[in-house]
Amino acid sequence: MTGTLFAAVGSGGLVGFTLGLVGGGGSILATPLLLYVVGVAQPHIAIGTGALAVAANAFANFGSHALKGHVWWRCALVFAALGSVGALAGSTLGKSIDGAHLLFLFGLLMLVVGGLMVLPRRGASTTARPVDAKMCAMTAAVAVVAGAASGFFGIGGGFLIVPGLILATGMPTINAIGTSLLAVAAFGLATAFNYALSGMVDWQLAGEFIVGGIGGGLIGMLAATRLASYKNVLNRIFAALIFVVAGYVLYRSIGAFTLG
Repeated sequence: MTGTLFAAVGSGGLVGFTLGLVGGGGSILATPLLLYVVGVAQPHIAIGTGALAVAANAFANFGSHALKGHVWWRCALVFAALGSVGALAGSTLGKSIDGAHLLFLFGLLMLVVGGLMVLPRRGASTTARPVDAKMCAMTAAVAVVAGAASGFFGIGGGFLIVPGLILATGMPTINAIGTSLLAVAAFGLATAFNYALSGMVDWQLAGEFIVGGIGGGLIGMLAATRLASYKNVLNRIFAALIFVVAGYVLYRSIGAFTLG
């Protein structure tokens, strides 16, 4: 029991630390850690539990961005509401897919996330778009697609939401990051709620994971200020970690196909 508690808090701390240190992408580690470190037996329970933990971490970070004025509230509320509908649909589909197949797709997604982290990030050179029918339609479409992907895989989806917000509205990157966190939290709650209806959330484990995530996030944010000049190096190191974990996830899921 003590070993499981330590593994859960430690794994949550690692996810929180990476989120605080390098930003988006850290939550992609939640499901593999719950499966292969904490010892959750069923992939769907790991995804449902991880979604709840991701939502809690996103809410914690959202508060600090909101206080700094980084949130475009109307966009945040509309994006979160529409995307939650997509998250409910995506999580419903995810629950119906065999766990081994879902993990295989999750491993492929990790490769994509790792690749995006390696790519150089361009500075925001966009200008805010006028609020017209075209902008609203694009925002709605991006929200539903991002929400569906988030719900299907049980991830935060910030790596999709941030560029999607910039594309649809032209908001600066820092505002897209702050605004996205409300959507990440909403998508995580919608996914966790859907999984909980099927008994696929371990509430105690989620609480332990969240406690670790809050502590790890604080340490990660402190470290980020000291290591700001090494941001690109940190991104590459973390991307390499994601590639390694993705390889292991794919190996285990393919092995499950063979055994099945």
